[in-house]
Amino acid sequence: MNFTQFLLDLVGQLDYVALFLLMAAESSLLPVPSELVMIPAGYLVAQGRLDLGWVVLASSMGSLAGSLGSYALAFWLGRPLLLRFGKYCLVTPDHLAQAEQFVARHGEVSVFTGRFIPGVRHLISLPAGLARMRLASFVLYTGVGATLWNSVLLLLGYLLREQQDWLKQHFSWVVSGALLFAGGVVAVYILRQRTKS
Repeated sequence: MNFTQFLLDLVGQLDYVALFLLMAAESSLLPVPSELVMIPAGYLVAQGRLDLGWVVLASSMGSLAGSLGSYALAFWLGRPLLLRFGKYCLVTPDHLAQAEQFVARHGEVSVFTGRFIPGVRHLISLPAGLARMRLASFVLYTGVGATLWNSVLLLLGYLLREQQDWLKQHFSWVVSGALLFAGGVVAVYILRQRTKS
């Protein structure tokens, strides 16, 4: 059994609570790739094995819960303790500094755009917490960004419902396409910001 089939089987066996927990981990300090969960979930929705509404709800709420956990951790611990213990969760000083610069450069909306950037997605909540970003803004931008990103991945999986063999052979290309889309969204945002300034 290849890795792609393993993922399809795994997601197919999960209930919505497990999907919630996986996406919470993806948005926290445990970088579970959302592509490896949501694309197979979309494929299984198309097969009728999972319900679209419950998948969207569970994944979005999971993403928000994981992000709020990281936000609260940074908010209450502060930068020194976060750097001291973050290494145990693969949070390096360089990664945190990059995420902080991204938030400083783009403000509150960076929590939204950061959801589309690999490597930043699971860290973006930390600088938001360190900067003591308004909770209402954080929840809004995180919820909208996470739901949009998860929905894009679900759509990719859904559109491949009749292409099981092709999906198995080209899974890495599908993931790359999702990342390129995310990069395009971020590029458009940055260009608009530069035009305004």
